[in-house]
Amino acid sequence: MTTPIRVAVTGAGGQIGYALLFRIASGAVFGPEQPVALQLLEITPALPSLGGTIMELEDCAFPLLTDVKASDKADVAFGDADWVILVGGLPRKDGMTRADLIRANGPIFTGQGKAINDAAGPNVRVVTVANPCNTNCLIARSHAPKVAADRWFAMTMLDQNRASAQIAMKAGVPVGSVKKVTIWGNHSDTQYPDYKNAVIAGVPATSVITDAAWFTDTFIPTVAKRGGAVIKARGASSAASAANAAIDTVRNLYHPTPADTWFSTAVVSDGSYGVPAGLIYSFPVRSKGEGNWSIVPDVAVDDDARKRLDAGVAELISEREAVKDLLGPAV
Repeated sequence: MTTPIRVAVTGAGGQIGYALLFRIASGAVFGPEQPVALQLLEITPALPSLGGTIMELEDCAFPLLTDVKASDKADVAFGDADWVILVGGLPRKDGMTRADLIRANGPIFTGQGKAINDAAGPNVRVVTVANPCNTNCLIARSHAPKVAADRWFAMTMLDQNRASAQIAMKAGVPVGSVKKVTIWGNHSDTQYPDYKNAVIAGVPATSVITDAAWFTDTFIPTVAKRGGAVIKARGASSAASAANAAIDTVRNLYHPTPADTWFSTAVVSDGSYGVPAGLIYSFPVRSKGEGNWSIVPDVAVDDDARKRLDAGVAELISEREAVKDLLGPAV
């Protein structure tokens, strides 16, 4: 039997976790022949509820699911993990600024980074979903010096999926025909959903959608503020779409990227596109398979885009300064 891929998920009892686990177990991430084992982390009071989710996983009788275990101890949940998906974090509450949220979540990711360093498998990859995901990822990575820089990711696929959907709806085409949409920067209002390099059925998106004002006045702010719009509409933050984007991120990293496209994820910058090395910044990326990837070179960046990329850099540097006392030796 093929060795199972061990996937650790934090905050597994929450809404995103609930939407995520069954798809991992079904083979939607690693393929229909690859067994998986789930290792679930939750806070102690949530373990009984998570037990109900585990019962449901058992009742689905997924042929690929070899094992499920739950724990309230990070070093147990991360033991020998091949992939760690950091979903759990404190939600933003009324009156909280982004800086407040960063400070509130920082200690969580300090501890989880140390546990990943001490307990995870030798080839672990880590995807941070909990917001603010870029800086949470930075904090966790800083406490895991054993884990190479190219193993850390923060999720911007949700923003890419939102951007692709908006372009497809405007153009009146299936979303699958929209490719090469890039999210640059931070998972925040400063992100730049790059439509100028996007294509629709192989044709530049700006040649199909000729309303330039729509891109700048409607598209960019809609994508950047979509999360808030979802909260206002449903009274809760994105869960199913966030879980779907986490699935997309891991699947895109695990499988080779087709030659005619790329995908977005925040990675540890190597200085590409003038982004200071070490920042967790979203770029266009292609995967070679099994979590090995590279930043796509030579994507066109005009003067307007440059300003938008730099705004993300400035915000991420500011966030790094806000948590500098929480950072460990690996940064």
